[in-house]
Amino acid sequence: MTDVLSRRHLIGYGIGSVGTGVFSAVPGLLLLYYLTDVLGVTAAVAGVVLVVPKAWDVLLNPVVGAASDREAVRTGRRTRLLLTGSLALPVLFAGMFAAPVDSPGFAAAWTGVMFLLAASAFACFQVPYVSLPAEISGAPSERGRAMAWRVVCLTLGILLAGGLAPALSDSAGGGRAGHALMGAVVGAAMGAAMVASALSTRWIPSRPGPRSLGFAAALRVARGNRPFFALLASYVPQTLALAVMLAAAPYVATYRLGDYGLTSAMFVCMVGPSAFAVPLWRRLSRTHGHVPCYLLALLLFAVAAVALYPAVTSGSTATVLALTAVAGVCYAGVQLLPLSLLPETVHADAGRSGHAQSGAFTGLWTAAETGALALGPGVFALILALVSFRSSDLDSPVHQPGSALTGLTAGFTLVPALLLLLSIPPLLAYRSRAAAHRRTTEEASTHVV
Repeated sequence: MTDVLSRRHLIGYGIGSVGTGVFSAVPGLLLLYYLTDVLGVTAAVAGVVLVVPKAWDVLLNPVVGAASDREAVRTGRRTRLLLTGSLALPVLFAGMFAAPVDSPGFAAAWTGVMFLLAASAFACFQVPYVSLPAEISGAPSERGRAMAWRVVCLTLGILLAGGLAPALSDSAGGGRAGHALMGAVVGAAMGAAMVASALSTRWIPSRPGPRSLGFAAALRVARGNRPFFALLASYVPQTLALAVMLAAAPYVATYRLGDYGLTSAMFVCMVGPSAFAVPLWRRLSRTHGHVPCYLLALLLFAVAAVALYPAVTSGSTATVLALTAVAGVCYAGVQLLPLSLLPETVHADAGRSGHAQSGAFTGLWTAAETGALALGPGVFALILALVSFRSSDLDSPVHQPGSALTGLTAGFTLVPALLLLLSIPPLLAYRSRAAAHRRTTEEASTHVV
């Protein structure tokens, strides 16, 4: 196994995150708005359309993870599933934003089916892709380098999603035709990045264990890794917070700042600084440790989210964009640090179980992540329904009541802040469990010797 990774290898792996960033961001950013304000689907129905396909994905991801491990045991690679997902996803993604009939009921059903199929294709790529950092090198420092490149590329993908997708839609009128154009162009770009990564990572040797484990056996192996589940419990609420903010952004831009086009500017201001902040968080974590830096990033992000509430309420675009940029610096930390800890939890557990079943662990991780990303728009849709938000189509805008304006503002600011704070207790539990796990592993190694 290569210990020092070349830049070609790092880019070849990282570029896949351009595609995963696009698919993680665009549905959360635009699909709810597309359903309620372009197709005229009610907020409650739109929330169901967004949550049900992702609920299926939560069940599918662990199955894909176990299948990826079995493929790796047989062939030493995870390429087949990577290519399957990367080739199918662009077509299905374009279909999500191309409902062929005007009827809100038909449009909701069509979008839901396309989203379910697209989420399934995404799982085929995402699960084995997230498994690769644990196998890309035997050196923890090199795995950290690979993860930093991945997060930078993820940031570029999210920038593409948040900056290009709304602008493309707006350039063609912002209605059904505009969203269909956006789906086709963004889907093609996403697919190209994912195919390139699938082909560029064929060199990575995958050896999950001495034998192929079935789905149930793989889950039994994973179950004993307590630090992994504590880390996951911290990651889920922060991912939910990000998903709620994403879903809320177009509504804040439209109904609070008076210009839907500001959605792209808000997104760029949040994600853009994170690309430059990744090296900063990596240096800080090497000096002060991953967990303390992770805690700092969560706290600062929560403070920035709370500060956004009065800024949005006052309608001050400049202040909103500035605070969004501050949140972006913190966003880099809450992306990089947990993903850097994930491969280490897999490696640390190999001594206990005799298996480095990274597919099983990442299947569970991406299932939880997918569920949180799906639940975010659903939570925000529920907020809209509770505060009497009035759905409309693009040609017939409506005036929103004060309760709706207050609710969507809180959904963009206070609700994510609370979720970020809820990530802290399980992160503290992870720190203690990881230390105990290391002591147990060291004692077992001493007894063996």
